[in-house]
Order: sequence, then C-alpha cells, then structure tokens
Amino acid sequence: MKPIQVGLLGIGTVGGGTFTVLQRNQEEIARRAGRGIHISMVADLDVERARAVVVGDTAQIVNDARQIIANPEIDVVVELIGGYGIAKELVLEAIAAGKHVVTANKALLAVHGTEIFQAAAEKGVMVAYEAAVAGGIPIIKALREGLTANRIEWVAGIINGTTNFILSEMRDKGLDFDVVLKEAQRLGYAEADPTFDIEGVDAAHKATIMSAIAFGIPVQFDKAYVQGITKLAGADIRYAEQLGYRIKLLGITKRTDSGVELRVHPCLVPAKHLLANVEGAMNAVVVQGDAVGTTLYYGKGAGAEPTASAVVADLVDIARTLDADPAHRVPPLAFQTASLNSAGQALPVLPMADIVTSYYLRIRVADEAGVLATITRLLAEAGISIDAVLQRQAEASDGTDVAQTDLIILTHATREGDMDTALAKIQGLPSVLAEITRIRKEELN
Repeated sequence: MKPIQVGLLGIGTVGGGTFTVLQRNQEEIARRAGRGIHISMVADLDVERARAVVVGDTAQIVNDARQIIANPEIDVVVELIGGYGIAKELVLEAIAAGKHVVTANKALLAVHGTEIFQAAAEKGVMVAYEAAVAGGIPIIKALREGLTANRIEWVAGIINGTTNFILSEMRDKGLDFDVVLKEAQRLGYAEADPTFDIEGVDAAHKATIMSAIAFGIPVQFDKAYVQGITKLAGADIRYAEQLGYRIKLLGITKRTDSGVELRVHPCLVPAKHLLANVEGAMNAVVVQGDAVGTTLYYGKGAGAEPTASAVVADLVDIARTLDADPAHRVPPLAFQTASLNSAGQALPVLPMADIVTSYYLRIRVADEAGVLATITRLLAEAGISIDAVLQRQAEASDGTDVAQTDLIILTHATREGDMDTALAKIQGLPSVLAEITRIRKEELN
C-alpha cells in the first residue's frame, strides 16, 4: 500500500523528536499502520536547524510552510509551530486544501477548536491532537474511545509539569515560590517567561479540551476559571502537610446537575491519594466513569520523544482510516456533531460563584481574645461549617511587636459565592493583618 506523505511544520524540540522516532521505528510503525509513514517535506524558518535534524535527502526542507500545503502529494500536515496566530491560519489553509492535520497545539484548539473541527468536518478530513494534552500520555484516546461506554463524572489532573516540579521542590526543601522558580528556570523545567505555566493558562488549555471530550460540549476556554501558583507560600505547603494534605495545581472538570465545572487552581489533595504522590515534572490524570470507576493515566507530559510518541500515534490512526468514509471515523470531540451542539446548550459551563467545594483558609490575625469566635461567627452566618482549626504562632511580618497568629481553617463543602461573601467581611476586620489565603480542597472521591 502506498505510504502516506507527511509535511512537518516546525522542527524544534517536538518536531525533531517526531522525525527521529519515525526514522528509528519506521518498520514497527508501518506494521501497525498497514502502510509506511514518510515525512517528505519539512518547513522551518531556521533552515540550518532543520538540516541538522534531517540527515541526507530523506525530506525536502523549505522555509515557507505554505509550500507544504500547496503540494498535492502531501496527505497530512503536522503543525508544531504553536500559538494562536500563524498556526491557526496554516491549519485552516491545510484543511481547506484537503489535508488531514495533526497538531500538538493545545492553545490553538482550546481557543479556536470549534471553528477548526467544523472546517474539518465540512471538508471531510481529520484533525488529530493526542500530543496537545499531557505529552506522551494517551488521555485523549482514552476519553474519546477507551471510555466511550461510560458517562464520565469528572476528570482531574496534574497537567503541567513545570508547576508540579515547583510545588514538589517547595514541599521537599521548604522553600518559597520565587526561590524554586529560579531553580526551575536554571534546570530548564521553566521557560525564561514562565507565565503560561505558573499562572495556570497552559493547564487550562488542556482542561478545556478534556472537558469538551468528556461531556460533549464545545471547547470554551473563555469560560474556564484559571488561577496559578504564584501566591502560594511555603507556610501553606507546611500547614497542608500537617493536616494530611499536599498542594497540587489541578485541572478539574465535573458534570453536575446544573452544568459543567471547568477550573484550574491549586488544591489540597489528601496525602494518600494517587495524585498527591505525583512528583517532579510528571503528569497524571484521573478519570471517574460510572461503569469503569476510577482510572489513572500517568507519565511524562512534555519532552521531545514523549510528545513525539503521541504525534506518531495520531499519524498511525490517520493512516489506518485514510480511506474510510468520514461519517464512520471517530469524531474529534468523541460525540457526533449534532449531539455535541445540543449537549452544549443543555450543559453550560458554570461560573465560579456556583461551584461547591471545601476550603483551606489561612488568616493572619492579631493574637487577641475573641478573634477566632468572631471569624467562626461570620462563617456560620454565611452557612459555612468548619471541619478543623489549627492555630500557629507567626512572626510579625509588618515590623511591629504585635503578637500574631495564623488561623488555619478547613471547611466542609460550601458554595464559592457564599465563601466570597464571608471572606469579604472577615478581611475587613481590624484584627485581620494580611490578605487571607484561600485554597480549595478536593477529596477526589
């Protein structure tokens, strides 16, 4: 059978890994795919870098991606450029030219996925994106195909290795965020500009995609709640440990009676839970289905060859179904388009004020009689019940001699809007000496 011809847009870290894996395992891959998969063209602005990866005359190297799209011999375009700008233009042009597309671009799909998938459906081509979420972990295939018999109840995951590395180091070494970030940058775990990672945006892109597949709704990144780890202090890591929890940045999406939760933020997770024990730059995703129960997917979420593994797996899937009737292929978001749209209308993404969860609160107060009683009264007036309270002596942070105490309060489940109201009142008390730290608590039962 004729090999499929692939055009590669971008041959940086992931592109180079994809080329290497295909070359090294080409015989095994052809046996699985039923035909050969050959990268015959590579486009990169850095032509010399491309030549260093593409040894010999195995692929034509160009500096204009549109030459690949215009080539009638190319069956599949692999987009590894990243970002929202030129990548979107090239993907839509490739689809319009009748090319199948493989991409690792989670940002593009989280923001423009609905438009891209619709264009692909109209043209009868496939868009595959396993590498866009959690690197080499096959979580997209699991949600889209392996768990298709299930009504997915929730998905929660550590889906950004940079932030997980930082939180692991903060816990192990007792250091504050700023110190560990610099170390992560020195070791190459964090970019020179780490904003997308540490502010939770990268994880939110991935959570948005998983939510759409799990619940049959359109991708809606603009409705996700996103909070990073920049305001976490070493004290919170230590207090969480004393209470039997660890702090992780989680991407969470849940089905409720009133809609879908879609949120990324730091969480207290029970220390015995599987996710609490994912360390360093590793990723892990837990999926709860009504039939299968709890399943865990763990592995490397980034890197040249782990991500290339997912890109090549998508190429194999396309090779297997290249000649199939488009109506018989697996839909890009698992659900058929008509049901996807109707489900999207029936399942709105909930505003954060309507989310129900439990909380960890750290409140720096003057060490005076009656302070705790006042705070617990304000919580009770908002309908918030307390699960546990710790008091820890704190060093004065304002240079005064005023005795200060950290009150650490764990609450039972409550509505976020009610917590907002209560904390606004507590923050205004003269005995409260610093901004209140609030971290959501997830038991993940």
